Amino acid sequence: MMPRISWGNVLLTALAPVIWGSTYIVTTTFLPPDRPFTAALLRCLPAGLLLSLFVRRLPARRDWGRLALLAALNIGCFQALLFVAAYRLPGGVAAVVGAIQPLLVMGMAWSLDGARPARVAVWASVAGVLGMAALLLTPGAAWDALGIAAALAGAACMAAGTYLARRWRPDVPVLAFTGWQLLAGGAMLLPLALLADPPLPALGSGAVMGYAYLSLAGALVAYALWFRGIARLSPVAVSSLGLLSPLTAVILGWALLGQSMRGWSLLGLITVFGSVLAVQWAQAAAPQQRVLGA
Repeated sequence: MMPRISWGNVLLTALAPVIWGSTYIVTTTFLPPDRPFTAALLRCLPAGLLLSLFVRRLPARRDWGRLALLAALNIGCFQALLFVAAYRLPGGVAAVVGAIQPLLVMGMAWSLDGARPARVAVWASVAGVLGMAALLLTPGAAWDALGIAAALAGAACMAAGTYLARRWRPDVPVLAFTGWQLLAGGAMLLPLALLADPPLPALGSGAVMGYAYLSLAGALVAYALWFRGIARLSPVAVSSLGLLSPLTAVILGWALLGQSMRGWSLLGLITVFGSVLAVQWAQAAAPQQRVLGA
C-alpha cells in the first residue's frame, strides 16, 4: 500500500525552489553584471524588513542566538558561498555539487537523531546527483578548487540550516521566523556587498523590476514557503525539493532562451524529477522521528 503523502504541503514547498530556479534568467537578463553580493543583499534585506515590520513579532530572547545562527546558515553564508561558486564554476558544476544536500541532511539526522535513512531515499538522492550530472555537466567543465570548496560549503550550510530550522523553530509565526532570518542574513551581506562589489550604476526600469522580483518573489514568498515546509515535512523531504531549482532553470532556458535539451540531458531531467518523487515517497513511508528541541 502506498504511503499517504501530504501533496499540498509538498507542492507549496516545491514552489520555493521553482521560484529560485528563475533567478538565473532574471539576473542575466535584467540586472547589472559583476555585482553578486549586491544582488544577494537586495534580495534578502528589503524582504526581511518588510516581513519584520508587517508581522511585528519579536522572538523570545532565548531564541536570538539560534536565530542568528540560522540566518547565517540559510541566508548570509549560503548566499555568499553560492555566488562565489557561481562566479568560479560553470553553473552545471555548481548545481551538481549542491545536489548532495539531501545526503548531507540524511547524515545529520542519522548521526544526531539516530534516524537511519531509508535505503530508497539514499539511492534516490544518489540518483538525483547522477541525474543532475547528466543534465548539466559538459565534457569541458572546469573544476576550480576554490569554487568546488565554496559549493560544498554552501551545500553544507543550507543542509545544516534546513535541519536545524526544524529542531530550533521558535514560537513565532512562520512569516516572523522568515523575516528575522532574512533581515539578519541581509545585514551580514551588507559589508560584503559594500567591500567586494562596485557601486550600482543608474538603474533602468528593467533592473528595478528584476531586483524587486528577486526580493518579493525570490526571498519573501519563496523563503516563507520554504520554512513553512520545514515545519510540516521532514528536513530530508524538504532538501530533496531543492533539486527542482536547477531543474527549473534548465526548463526556463529551454523554453525562453532556446537552449537545447536532448539525449543525456533529457534522461538526466527525468532522473532528477524521479529522484525527488522517490524521496518524498520514502519519507512518507518512514516512521516519524521525534524532533528534539522543536
